[in-house]
Amino acid sequence: MYVAVKGGERAIDAAHRWMAEERRGDPALPQITTAQIAAQLGRAVDRVMAEGALYDRELAARAIRQAQGDLIEAAFLLRASRATLPRLVDSEPVDTGAMRAKRRISAVFKDLPGGQRLGPTMDYTHRLLDPDAADPAAGQFAPPEATPEATPEAQATPTSLPRVMAMLGADALIEPDGDTLIQPDGNPAAPLPPDLTMAPLGFPAPRALRLQALARGDEGFLLALGYSTQRGYGNNHPFVGELRMGEVAVNLVPPELGFAIEIGEITLTECEMVNQFAGSRSVPAQFTRGYGLCFGHADRKAISMALVDRAMRAAELGEDVSAPAQQVEFVLSHCDNIEATGFVEHLKLPHHVDFQSELETIRALRAIAGDDDAAV
Repeated sequence: MYVAVKGGERAIDAAHRWMAEERRGDPALPQITTAQIAAQLGRAVDRVMAEGALYDRELAARAIRQAQGDLIEAAFLLRASRATLPRLVDSEPVDTGAMRAKRRISAVFKDLPGGQRLGPTMDYTHRLLDPDAADPAAGQFAPPEATPEATPEAQATPTSLPRVMAMLGADALIEPDGDTLIQPDGNPAAPLPPDLTMAPLGFPAPRALRLQALARGDEGFLLALGYSTQRGYGNNHPFVGELRMGEVAVNLVPPELGFAIEIGEITLTECEMVNQFAGSRSVPAQFTRGYGLCFGHADRKAISMALVDRAMRAAELGEDVSAPAQQVEFVLSHCDNIEATGFVEHLKLPHHVDFQSELETIRALRAIAGDDDAAV
């Protein structure tokens, strides 16, 4: 932040006090706690953790309360907090194949090994405000009574579910996965891509680095770009091969032990998209992949990410690059809402000197134009 003039401290202090009063709200009402936000506004917390690039539900809830529900501002606060934390150790790559899935669906196969699992979702509800839910104090938010099919025992999930994409891969109907999600160009000898949380984004960006940027990109921006690819601004004809959400173990290898130990679990949403591909001179007609992975329960974000990931692979697959979603530098340079917020909102700060310079230029040009008219 910068200011072009001195002074104004008293006004700024007063604005901060006023904001604190607005954040608190009516003193007659109970103050909302971070525990309530974390427990009851889970999708908001998940989004802030994803875009803030830090998995910490308590800190995300605190950021949401401090930002008065502004999720982009909350993600900004969370990312700023993460920047002050030391990097102590790197975890091992998580194994989403071993996810304890709460939700696992496929739009391409009806019968799946392990079954379709709807999980906690609003996909099949009517988008109508519930008049009976107006007063949470009256207990209207209590979940409906569980049926025998919905008991935890009946919904017990195996520790590992087979991947839907493997069913297509067994018949060579989809491109091989390879190592493109871990190392650039699928070359095992290539160095690991840079860590986007530790080094600035650079171009050309390998797919693994692009996925990092998308994972913490703005959900609304990715949603709009993903939608554009389905309306003809790109070459996407997608199907959700598999969408799963659940708990994934996090492991690390302490130097003093030399082997991996589990330190906890995080909730992830993963989407693998199936897209048409007509083939080329060297590659037969087959399906191609789009991939999305993000913190928390975030179906929309993961699907949008997978759509944009596939669109940005256009040049790699020999397709024409013409639509915005296919242009890697355009997408990655604009998907980060923290950077976008800083550049857009800085317009509110004083630009008095700059504007006076522009004003003098306009007056001078008008004066010259007036002299020319008088001469004619």
